[in-house]
Amino acid sequence: MKIISWNVNGIRACLKKGFLDFVRKENPAIICVQETKAHPDQVDIDLNQYDYHYWNSADKKGYSGTAVFSKTEPYAILYGLGVNKHDDEGRLITLEFNSFFLINVYTPNSKRELERLSYREEWDDDFRKFVKKLEKKKPVIICGDLNVAHKEIDLKNPKSNKTTDTKPGNAGFTDTEREGITKHLEVGFVDSFRYFNPDKEHKYTWWSYMFNARANNVGWRIDYFLVSKSLVKNLKEAFILPEIMGSDHCPVGITINIK
Repeated sequence: MKIISWNVNGIRACLKKGFLDFVRKENPAIICVQETKAHPDQVDIDLNQYDYHYWNSADKKGYSGTAVFSKTEPYAILYGLGVNKHDDEGRLITLEFNSFFLINVYTPNSKRELERLSYREEWDDDFRKFVKKLEKKKPVIICGDLNVAHKEIDLKNPKSNKTTDTKPGNAGFTDTEREGITKHLEVGFVDSFRYFNPDKEHKYTWWSYMFNARANNVGWRIDYFLVSKSLVKNLKEAFILPEIMGSDHCPVGITINIK
């Protein structure tokens, strides 16, 4: 089974930039998208090969949002974390299948002045509790934009972005955010890309639109597939597709032997 995740930074804009051609070429069993910035009735999307479409749109128009397109019908669908303060921005869709849960997540950004950092920390803690509760029933695959580069290897310029004694760090690479993903791994999840590529440098999934960042590969790896440790033996590959345009993020994916 191939599963692909992509922060499309506006599904309507991405549709004009080759989204459907990409999906037809890659033909994943499931595609998860983040930052749809739309409600389903605003989108004319021709994905007839996917019988099952699930959307979780933000209350605020043109903001956030997630969607999943699947060839297989899940047993159940959950929207959000079940926590009121987290669930009006359309950031989470969970699908339950025969032998696993799939979570499509768009983690809140801490914002430029770190005005949302404390909220982000609350989100990470509540998200971790949510996935661990699910994992008691069956293994979990988490995919999406986690809005954090975990290690220095995961961004081009770690020194200028990290937390120091004199500055709190930049959004996406503060100690607080990095500790959040460390805790995800400590409670039993595996970063699939780093499992296959522990030391691979210059592999990024997001680039600023400014300063010719993508052409110069000045990027960050902030899009992930995290899997329960019990699923590691089923993983066949984890990949990043930086050549795919259409958003400031590129698609990421896994191939896994699972039903």
